[in-house]
Amino acid sequence: MSNAIFQVPRAVNEPVLSYAPGSKERAELKKVLAALKKTEADIPMYIGGKHVRTGNRVPIHPPHELKHTLGYYHQGDASHVHEAIRAAMAAKDAWENTPWEERAAIFLKAADLLAGPYRAKMNAATMLCQSKNVFQAEIDCVAELCDFYRFNVEYMTDIYKRQPISPAGIWNRMEYRPLEGFVFALTPFNFTSIAGNLPASPAIMGNTVVWKPANSQIYSAAVIMEVLEAAGLPAGVINLVYVSGPTAGDVIFEHPDFAGIHFTGGTHTFQHIWATIGKNIHKYRSYPRIVGETGGKDFVIVHSSAHTDAVVTALARGAFEYQGQKCSAASRAYLPQSLWPDIKQRLVEEVQSFRIGSPEDFRNFFNAVIDAKAFRNIADYIDQAKTDPCCEIIVGGHYNDSKGYFIDPTIIVTTNPTYRTMCEEIFGPVLTIYVYEDARYEETLELLDRTSPYALTGAVFAQDRAAVQLALHKLRHSAGNFYINDKPTGAVVGQQPFGGARASGTNDKAGSELNLLRWVSARAIKENFIPPTDYRYSFMAEE
Repeated sequence: MSNAIFQVPRAVNEPVLSYAPGSKERAELKKVLAALKKTEADIPMYIGGKHVRTGNRVPIHPPHELKHTLGYYHQGDASHVHEAIRAAMAAKDAWENTPWEERAAIFLKAADLLAGPYRAKMNAATMLCQSKNVFQAEIDCVAELCDFYRFNVEYMTDIYKRQPISPAGIWNRMEYRPLEGFVFALTPFNFTSIAGNLPASPAIMGNTVVWKPANSQIYSAAVIMEVLEAAGLPAGVINLVYVSGPTAGDVIFEHPDFAGIHFTGGTHTFQHIWATIGKNIHKYRSYPRIVGETGGKDFVIVHSSAHTDAVVTALARGAFEYQGQKCSAASRAYLPQSLWPDIKQRLVEEVQSFRIGSPEDFRNFFNAVIDAKAFRNIADYIDQAKTDPCCEIIVGGHYNDSKGYFIDPTIIVTTNPTYRTMCEEIFGPVLTIYVYEDARYEETLELLDRTSPYALTGAVFAQDRAAVQLALHKLRHSAGNFYINDKPTGAVVGQQPFGGARASGTNDKAGSELNLLRWVSARAIKENFIPPTDYRYSFMAEE
């Protein structure tokens, strides 16, 4: 039993390796990439510590090389969701009564395994499965996931340290219990780190989890489970199933032990989930925690005092890194007329310089979008812009899926500030620009604020401090993560807790204590060392 107050190692951000030519990490990663390409993986579900294979095998292809088969995953059905819930509930008592320092040790070890012996495999799986270049993979599936595990352990201990005052003769304590039931983690394709964090953050706080990843991310999700098993995660704490969203929802949202959902994905999906939970609220043992990060229509607003070189780089990176498939990607920009000619020329030159192709060629900056559905959706937006008189495509506009789902980075300039690509989430490599008159900066801030239902990330570029201050004021509710003279992507755990409001989610800030607090139910305990033995108070005495 514990007989000491333990102090966990101080959390620091995992360094991002360079993968420069001649580096050790580059050579190792190239070797692992080649090995994975030569091996057809057979990926089971993970339920109650068992590797479950159904025989219903679904092929996995790299988005940039559709003819190649990375392997197969075993697709489940409703029976496997029921089985995962039973496994989670069976593991619950032992896990929530596991000393906190033992839970901490598992996730700290998982971080060190990721940063060490699993680094190349995790990067290679994400590059192949999700078509990420080496830098985008490294900052995501290794650095950020390590940060989530380490910082969440530190946040957990900080939460546990929060205790009430105790006057003489009384000991007041606060206990942070896990939720009563199981947590459902529903994770997206675009960030392996999010896929790893959404089931892990409730688990760190003593909850057991049923995890359903996006089908297009299963290849790298299986590596996360491999790491967690190697770190000593007990059977049944996190159960990984491969079923459709409706199949999972039909079982989970009807179950009386459903205690919460940790979600990242589409706004409409989240709204449907919320409505379903509300409809079934009378069936649950307790009110479920609903935590979600959804869509974004992230903006860059530029003042006439801005430095154009910084703006050009921010737009090139913010809009087109990972093919614009980031919740935080710059998708709309408002540029002053006085700076537009210079920005336009330089931005077009930068985008035209991108090398496009497989992430296995480290010279490529830009890769494929995730799947056929995304490819068609993005292409439809581009095709419509080509015919709309209020739009001009100044770079890109081409796409081809003969070898992979490749869409050229595309910039649309519109004279209509409420054109659909200024309002709707595209989730692809399309940036729409609206040029405004310099004198209408404040009016444009107000226009920006009311144009889109989302409020995830945004950025202002200005050297005039009054212009920055005005943007901070006018756009207070327009973005949960706001950047000054920086692109609106790249939030770092421990530095910029991530999340937005409005149609972008519940703003529970992944990578902070705020998120972990959602996965506990506090109990206040008062112990009276010398309890009273007479009901009478002193004010009742005779004069």
